Amino acid sequence: MTTPSRPPLKSITPTPTGPHAARPAAPPAAVGEPTGAARQGVDTALRPDPQDGDGRYPVAWLTICAPRGAVPTATSRCECGRDRSAVGKARVLALITDHENHRGACPLRTPQEGRTAA
Repeated sequence: MTTPSRPPLKSITPTPTGPHAARPAAPPAAVGEPTGAARQGVDTALRPDPQDGDGRYPVAWLTICAPRGAVPTATSRCECGRDRSAVGKARVLALITDHENHRGACPLRTPQEGRTAA
């Protein structure tokens, strides 16, 4: 009884005899993708946000920072270009009042067409 011989553990690859052109890479497998999805685009990216709400959007922001035992600060910004800040209790209170007054006089909140015609 003789045992069968084992194949060699290492394989020796043959040496190429000359230059050869590289083969093009195979396209990656697209599992589960519909054909033509890239050409059609994503519908949700082209549509506006479905959560429109009631049509209101922020125009002016008032940010107040008043940590306990520290000096309070405030910033008032508006899309019309207004940008003001204040440091200290008295100035912060004055900026709050000024921000409230600007809400009634802001050109983005009140149309200017009817004012000049009257």
